[in-house]
This record gives sequence, structure tokens and C-alpha cells, in this order.
Amino acid sequence: MHTTEKDSLYPNLSELSVKDIVNAINLEDKKVALAVEAELSAIEKLIEALVQKMQVGGRLFYIGAGTSGRLGILDASECPPTYGVPFDLVIGIIAGGDSAIRKAVEFAEDNTDQAFKDLQAFNITTNDVVVGISASGKTPYVVGGLKTCNELGIVTGCISCNKNSLMGEISQFPIEIEVGPEVVTGSTRMKSGTAQKMVLNMITTASMIRLGKVKGSKMVDMQLSNDKLIDRGTKMVMAETDLTYNAAQKLLLEHGNVRKAVDSYLK
Repeated sequence: MHTTEKDSLYPNLSELSVKDIVNAINLEDKKVALAVEAELSAIEKLIEALVQKMQVGGRLFYIGAGTSGRLGILDASECPPTYGVPFDLVIGIIAGGDSAIRKAVEFAEDNTDQAFKDLQAFNITTNDVVVGISASGKTPYVVGGLKTCNELGIVTGCISCNKNSLMGEISQFPIEIEVGPEVVTGSTRMKSGTAQKMVLNMITTASMIRLGKVKGSKMVDMQLSNDKLIDRGTKMVMAETDLTYNAAQKLLLEHGNVRKAVDSYLK
């Protein structure tokens, strides 16, 4: 039996008080970071391969179903505002299409051919990287997509929460994070989802840093999409120049991001 399907360590969960329930969840959540730590070498290898592809114009695709698919879409959607990259540099695809983001589409994850059809809609090439996300590591939609990508020479990776998973066997860069049984038996939106989110954060954050989208620790290419970010950007410009707040903000708004504002000032 896959670890993600094993019985909860809390068989009397339905009889516990709210205090005991949240304590149990918190205790299990503490295990997730340690499980991720055990896979850091595998995560590093995938990121290195991804950066090489992105440096020659490649893109990152996530494919997944249910919670896993939604997490991929979430990570992808946060890259443009955070790093100022094109919306199609990191793309999340979910089984069942966009409607499945909010409402489950029955049996969408069981179609082994659909994932690659969905990837073809984006004119996928061998410059791209496809990462399958599945807690079980055996979701047919994801497995089928990865197999076809392998056959066509496209770099593949995966994020699974079971060791020796089917996805892990077929992926070129497998990441398998064994977080143990869920508090609610089989509810992989919990620890498994948390582990997946942590790894996704690492993949895109490290990649964007290596691609030069961060200076020091600052998001110098972030989109100025609200007052909070304009204020943050203004202070970043001030830190790199001798401008007052108002002058720094004016320069920032003229150029659209921190990097361009500072570069124009220094020139």
C-alpha cells in the first residue's frame, strides 16, 4: 500500500476536541520540512536542468490533477507578478481544464492521453521541461503525459509523496517526498499538498534567482500591481540611490520596475 493511503496515526480523530485535532495536524505538519530536506539533492538536480533549458528559451510546465494540479497553477501564476517574467514562462495545467480549478471534473485524471494534448496546445518543444505533480505518484493523466514527453526527448521531472512511485520510475528528475500517512486517511491535500507547495516554491524561486530576476534578496523585476508594491519598490530605489521618497517613486513609475529605475539613475 502507498504511504499516502495508509491509515491515519489518529484512528479516533472523530472523537477528539478541536484542541487535540489542531495539535495532531500541527504535529504531523512538523514532519513535512524534514521529509523535504531528505530530497534536497534531487530538487537541486531538477532545478539545474530547468535553468539550463530556460537560459535557451525553454519554459516550465506543471501537469497535475486535483489539489496537485491546483498547486502547480498557483505556483505558475505567482511568477509574473513576483519576477516580472512573461505569463507563459511557467505554465500550470490541470486535468479537466480551467473549470477543474474550482470544481472537480469527474474521471479527468484517468485519461492517459489528455495531458500531452493539453501540452501540445502550448506548442511544447524539447527546450521545455515538464514536471508532473501527484501525491500518489500514479495519476494516469500525469503518468501518460510524462511518458510521451520522454519519448519525444522532453526533460521530465516529478513531485510525488510515495517512494518508488510509477512517476518516479519514468521521470528523468524524480522528487519523492515521503511525508507519511495523512491525519485524515488519504486526504493528500494536507501533508502531501504542503510538501508539494514547498518544493514548487523552491523550484521557481531558485530558478528565478539563477536567471537574475533577484538582486541581493530583492524582487527588482516585480510588477507594480498595487500600492503596497509601489511603496516597496520606491524604498528599494531609495536604497540604491540618494533620491527622496517622492523622487524615487516618480522615477519608479516612469520606468515600471525597480531594476530599470535604478539603472536609468546610475547612467
